[in-house]
Amino acid sequence: MSGYGVEERAGPHSPEYRSSSVKDAAGRYISPFHDIPIYADAGKNVFNMVVEVPRWTNAKMEISTKEPLNPIKQDVKKGKLRFVANVFPHKGYIWNYGAIPQTWEDPGHKDENTGCCGDNDPIDVCEIGSKVCSRGEVIKVKVLGTLALIDEGETDWKIIAINVEDPEADSYNDIEDVRRIKPGYLEATVDWFRRYKVPDGKPENQFAFNGEFKGKDFALDVIKGTHEHWKALITKKTDGGEINCTNLTVSDSPFCCSQDCAKATVNAAPPCEAAKPIPPEGECQHPP
Repeated sequence: MSGYGVEERAGPHSPEYRSSSVKDAAGRYISPFHDIPIYADAGKNVFNMVVEVPRWTNAKMEISTKEPLNPIKQDVKKGKLRFVANVFPHKGYIWNYGAIPQTWEDPGHKDENTGCCGDNDPIDVCEIGSKVCSRGEVIKVKVLGTLALIDEGETDWKIIAINVEDPEADSYNDIEDVRRIKPGYLEATVDWFRRYKVPDGKPENQFAFNGEFKGKDFALDVIKGTHEHWKALITKKTDGGEINCTNLTVSDSPFCCSQDCAKATVNAAPPCEAAKPIPPEGECQHPP
């Protein structure tokens, strides 16, 4: 868990759900977006990853970029909680899904590779290891490659990575290792991202590079670019619009606040409740 913990404040599957306020090893409330370092080991290009959605689950959880301290919450569209449908033959998310902290896909920056602007979120990660992680868990990952999803006209990079603690992690060093050791997994990943919104009545998603994966070095450059955009955001050199930049650790940020302020923010959230039943439209049935 890398010393981080989570504190649930309201029951899962309720619009008030905040799967956490994230805490550091000292028990201080922090932002998983801004306060967890991008690197677990910069010298080895090992990154921290905040797990938002454990593999095989359907609830669309995400870091809430517009709320103070950016708790993890379930996305809501038109007043309804969002669940990803099972698109045959897949069951929920087919990897541990999350984000690399201290990155930002700037909606004001047109990506030179895709010709589209960023999606206004931290960069997404699909972690392919054998362990099913927990929501809010912070793991250390080795980057292997990336897929360039074009989601409703926005660049939405998907980083492919593996937990460094996975028993097979040493066998993976680039995207071709995934193709060799897990045949079909990359093709399934493209298929999943292409079709996951179709059950909601939306068209299939598109990709840059004809849906081809780019390798490790390319992915590292993409991540480093989004980290530079985040630096501009957190120091107010870029207008982040509705993005909430409250943090406790970025000393040169005008948005840096005290732990007392952070506690007050968390205490204003709804108290922890029992989980509510999953509504029928969000039921997570195994495909036939």
